[in-house]
Amino acid sequence: MSITAVTGSASGIGAAVCQQLRQAGHTVIGIDRQEAEVVADLSSSEGRAHAAEQVIALAEGKLDGLVCCAGLGVTAPSSSLVASVNYFGSTELIDLLQPALAQGTNPAITIIGSVAASQQVADPHPMTELMLNNDEAATRALADELGQPHIAYAASKYALTVHCRRLAVKTGSTGVRLNIVAPGAIETPLHEASKNDPRFGEAVRNFIAPIGRNGQPSEIADAVSFLQSPQASFVHGSIIYVDGGMDAMMRNGDF
Repeated sequence: MSITAVTGSASGIGAAVCQQLRQAGHTVIGIDRQEAEVVADLSSSEGRAHAAEQVIALAEGKLDGLVCCAGLGVTAPSSSLVASVNYFGSTELIDLLQPALAQGTNPAITIIGSVAASQQVADPHPMTELMLNNDEAATRALADELGQPHIAYAASKYALTVHCRRLAVKTGSTGVRLNIVAPGAIETPLHEASKNDPRFGEAVRNFIAPIGRNGQPSEIADAVSFLQSPQASFVHGSIIYVDGGMDAMMRNGDF
């Protein structure tokens, strides 16, 4: 019986992923701030260490899968919190769980990125390089100095995607596959809150994918379930856009 850890398991995409993985026969260890097998706050190193320790204990040192769904959007209390949860909350947890994953059977990691990662204006934001240099303190300081959560969100998802693709190249020989799913607008509590935000609500409501609707969490979970399955055994370091055509609409000549 395979064992998979899922962050952000209590709601939205994470909850849908947990449901599908359980239906497929996985034992799921959910990680969230509440209503989860492991209750932890991924916004701090202490919380990430606690999460990893509890997951390893529950999995008895052998983990077959990790799906990182936990993330914050433009309605978060601060831009620095967006950066800490979205980027460091995933990258540090991956590092901490790598030894357990290396002991797993056909181990796989799937990261929830975002179509917003490819919408950086001109060169990537300076915040991105601070994240990729693993400087959380400087990242948080710059994020709060700017006070623009939409930039922090896009930069964090871009940095996370770059980090994971680099990591996939470095660690491919370990047998741990790593891929990224990039959703578009998905009907989650996070997206609903952004639609009602006085700063960004109008833009969010008006940004409609070519397919003519927003996605459902189960549609993202479908892609995750595939990537975590043996059917994806040769898929590694890839970005799969599940966005209703948003990426094609925004940059159809740049891929």
